[in-house]
Amino acid sequence: MQIVYGLLCSPAGIPIAIEVFEGNTADPKTLAAQITKLKTRFGLSNIALVGDRGMITSARIDKELRPAQLDWISALRAPQINALVNQGALQLSLFDQQNLFEITHPDYPGERLVCCHNPALAHQRARKRDELLAATEAELAKIAAATSRARRPLRGKDTIALKVGTVRNKFKMAKHFDLQISDDSLTFTRKSDQIAAEAALDGIYVLRTSLPDHSLGRDDVVGRYKDLADVERFFRTLNSELDVRPIRHRLADRVRAHLFLRMLSYYISWHMKQALAPILFADNDKPAAAAKRADPVAPPNAPIKPSPRPPANAPKTTTRCTASPACSPTWPPSAPTRFNPPTTCRHSPKSPTPPHCNGEPSNCSTSPTATA
Repeated sequence: MQIVYGLLCSPAGIPIAIEVFEGNTADPKTLAAQITKLKTRFGLSNIALVGDRGMITSARIDKELRPAQLDWISALRAPQINALVNQGALQLSLFDQQNLFEITHPDYPGERLVCCHNPALAHQRARKRDELLAATEAELAKIAAATSRARRPLRGKDTIALKVGTVRNKFKMAKHFDLQISDDSLTFTRKSDQIAAEAALDGIYVLRTSLPDHSLGRDDVVGRYKDLADVERFFRTLNSELDVRPIRHRLADRVRAHLFLRMLSYYISWHMKQALAPILFADNDKPAAAAKRADPVAPPNAPIKPSPRPPANAPKTTTRCTASPACSPTWPPSAPTRFNPPTTCRHSPKSPTPPHCNGEPSNCSTSPTATA
């Protein structure tokens, strides 16, 4: 059964309501029902909704949130950020001195735009893009080589385009390549200017909010938006620990009851984790951790990495043998031998005298005359 379910959480991440929609319902269309729920069921008057850029869109703001006199915190999409950069409203050079600043723009009347730069996210996106570009280039090179091989070369514009389409759908990087396809060849080059323009915006995101500065400061806007991680954690928990699927029901009210019970399970789990936080591997002092950051955009302190293992070809450490004072072989022995446990060696008066140690590496753990 295909369904869509939405969740309402408090600022602390506590689930307070869940609603089930039909499987073909788009995320933005679920917003209107939540506005009515907040006003009628919970009797709230001052409401600020926090949602990602796919949930609280410009269309939903103009058609639903503004008429209902609700406040919001959301984020701009990449084309909207590009427009701000091209118009000069967003100066990327400002990120050289700080990771967080605030601007306004006529296209967003009555809103504050909080511009953020996350260096860790920028590094991650740059690395991922380089890997995908290299992988795409390698696959395209294979197709180009197939068109020029001596035996059974790849021919036909449609056939070559079909191969290229497979690479396009796999890596989603074809937009950064200039492709030329003919009946018997494929040529491609990188769009360097386009790649550089995209790389300039790595790690940059812009939050939009209608809340005035005296109600919620700039840093708090970023903090409230990051609280969406609690909602994402709820969905991950449903799909893993709480096993929301399979849903073995067909009637609508039973499906809703199934999701409601899962929400109650998460509610109990949330309170248990809060109570047991001091003895769990969890950060139970978030204010202290936040105080150590230079700004709310900065990533948390990186954990201490363990010491690297020595390489496989590293020389083995030599130690002095204590089995006999007359020799000093190395351990482990030069040739692999089976280890014998220490024993007490006794010799009768008629036994021959043990040979004197010649200083060569010994193959046993004790000398013949040693007593364990």
